[in-house]
Amino acid sequence: MNQVKQRNASVILVAAGMGTRLGAGIPKALVEIAGKSLAEHAVDRILEVPGIREVIVVTPPDDDRLAEALRGYPDSVRTAPGGSSRAGSVRNGLAQVCPDAELILVHDAARAFAPAALFQRVLEQLEVPGCDAAIPALPVTDTISVVATDPAGSELVVQTPDRSTLRAVQTPQGFSAATLREAHAGLGTLSEEQLAAVTDDASIVRAAGGAVHVVAGDARALKVTHPDDLAAAEQLAAATTEAPHRNEPQDMLLPRIGTGIDIHAVSTDPEREMWLAGLYFPEDIGLSGHSDGDAVAHAACDALFSASGIGDLGTHFGVDRPEFAGASGVSLLTEAARLVRETGFEIGNIAVQFVGRRPRFGARREEANRVLSAAAGAPVSITATTSDGLGYEGAGEGITAYATALVYERP
Repeated sequence: MNQVKQRNASVILVAAGMGTRLGAGIPKALVEIAGKSLAEHAVDRILEVPGIREVIVVTPPDDDRLAEALRGYPDSVRTAPGGSSRAGSVRNGLAQVCPDAELILVHDAARAFAPAALFQRVLEQLEVPGCDAAIPALPVTDTISVVATDPAGSELVVQTPDRSTLRAVQTPQGFSAATLREAHAGLGTLSEEQLAAVTDDASIVRAAGGAVHVVAGDARALKVTHPDDLAAAEQLAAATTEAPHRNEPQDMLLPRIGTGIDIHAVSTDPEREMWLAGLYFPEDIGLSGHSDGDAVAHAACDALFSASGIGDLGTHFGVDRPEFAGASGVSLLTEAARLVRETGFEIGNIAVQFVGRRPRFGARREEANRVLSAAAGAPVSITATTSDGLGYEGAGEGITAYATALVYERP
């Protein structure tokens, strides 16, 4: 992680929401993952960031449980009661920020696993002359359409923006202290139309006429909103270091290893094309699946996701993602590698072995290695074996691919 000389920075951690969509029956920030509340996980990561002088945790109003859970942290971690809205909660946090703070980051406890590198990236952008507001964001991979309801009550698409211009905005959002204070102070002067556009602190600054810069986001900064998000949060918790506030040494960066497995049956459609390891085998019937059934490429994707702790194949390319129907294994591996790098990792290598009776692979091994290595932007090596006639692989009914990936955190 690059460490630059920077101005005094404070963090307002918004943890006052009830999280009704999560359905936990308690404020969202109190929901536990791996034995700690989301708020505690968020504070742990914030305390890894050089230059953060204080953390103001905005807690649910009239609820002391979160303040009690944070008692073991340094004195630089303080609490403030939340307000009746997000903007109100941030204003309450602002009131507790040291008057001489030069930079203020506003972060959601629901994005508890946003890594320290993401905070640092926002802070570094704020050090660029003329930059008073910076937010992290990820490219949008889905097609996004604007819809309207017709007189009969049906929804109709009225516009489909170019997704290359769209970004999914995350937190922490960073501001010069003066910019954020002035924007919040001016909320009462906004028109109803301007207020309707206010969804976060960056939109408050934009409504006040400020420019907001964008830096690369991080897939680990996922927002825990629905019950299904808890499984991904559990994976992130398992993949990250514990309790930086205990002053444990963390000088050594170790590589991370992940494994993946993918199984596809041979299709019952004799016209189904066989794609495996990024290559087309015209003499064989293809494998069934939502995409092209390339078990080798899919196992490589799963191993990358496992190593970087950002979910699995179903999380990113599942059957609920129609845009990936029929997608090639090469395109999925390219996207998986992009997502992994977006989280702050580099890829060391990927090794895949598949078990199957067909196709005959030996003569094309080097070609496959080149194709998948180009897709991953890192060395990929593939081996093949049979099962000596045993099981569904030996009967020619399907293929199993096993993959191992090594990634390392980008320094």
